[in-house]
Amino acid sequence: MKKFFLLFLALGAFAFASEEGDSMIKAYSVVAAGVGLGLAALGGAIGMGNASAATIAGTARNPGLGGKLMTTMFIALAMIEAQVIYTLVIALIALYANPFLG
Repeated sequence: MKKFFLLFLALGAFAFASEEGDSMIKAYSVVAAGVGLGLAALGGAIGMGNASAATIAGTARNPGLGGKLMTTMFIALAMIEAQVIYTLVIALIALYANPFLG
């Protein structure tokens, strides 16, 4: 935890050291995009793992429903991955078309 705090302090020092106010917003936008994408990927991976584990357990209990379970799992995985892609789009907007820059 101390390492993350020191990293944020170091990034803040670089942002405040410049004379332009826009560079501070850009620096924190990069940090926010990185943290947001990391959290979205973590949540997506956990969700995909849970969905896959439940599908495998369901197929092991009743092999006759394996096809239906796989179809439902693929739809669920697509929905989970869509949330991560939405986060990527928002991060790219924050990085390249930042609405907070004048």
